Amino acid sequence: MRNSSHILVVDDHQEIRTLIGRLLEKDGYRVSTAADGKEMRRVLDERRVDLIVLDLMLPDEDGLTLCRNLRAGSSSVPVIILTAKGDGVDRILGLEMGADDYVAKPFSGRELVARIKAVLRRTHALPPIPGGSAVPVYRFGLWMLDTGKRELESDADIVVPLSTGEYNLLLAFLQHPQRVLTRDQLLDLAKGRSAAPFDRSVDLQVSRLRRKIGDEAKDPKIIKTVWGGGYIFTPKVTCE
Repeated sequence: MRNSSHILVVDDHQEIRTLIGRLLEKDGYRVSTAADGKEMRRVLDERRVDLIVLDLMLPDEDGLTLCRNLRAGSSSVPVIILTAKGDGVDRILGLEMGADDYVAKPFSGRELVARIKAVLRRTHALPPIPGGSAVPVYRFGLWMLDTGKRELESDADIVVPLSTGEYNLLLAFLQHPQRVLTRDQLLDLAKGRSAAPFDRSVDLQVSRLRRKIGDEAKDPKIIKTVWGGGYIFTPKVTCE
């Protein structure tokens, strides 16, 4: 059965591009490839892409920079980063730049396909974004979340990149403010039970989200921990 999803593989090694391309095509995906950031942007300009498999080490711009620029440009296309580095710092940086998942080289083809399916499943499960003035904009404290652009912006006009998981979690909090939400409820509200492998911990997602909105980890004021209960989003939220 033909899969309608279009995957863009960005890697400067032709052998890896060919390997991943054949693997995904065998599973029914449509595949485009790019050797660097310039080719990646050309593909994105010419056709719709459902997910990008992006190598961390590229000859012109590195994968982290490309991912950050995608998010700064309001692109919400899911990104899975490939990294040959064993240092977990690079993986954390990738997620902080807005990547949705990562896979370490050398990787199992089965694992890569499973990660791709999980991220696509979560992305496709998101409610459709309405058009025109019906697109909700949430405001809380010094922040604004534009759901049309899937963009978090501070009162100083600074756009903070969010991964799909972080966006979903923040949206769940904004839609249920000043109410205690258990971890199970947050999983259901944010992304359902088909969470990607790196999303195994709601606590980790909350920790990353706190850092991005400037909520002190030792004494959080925005997303408070309710011991034995879960979390509560404390600010007043308005929706436009």
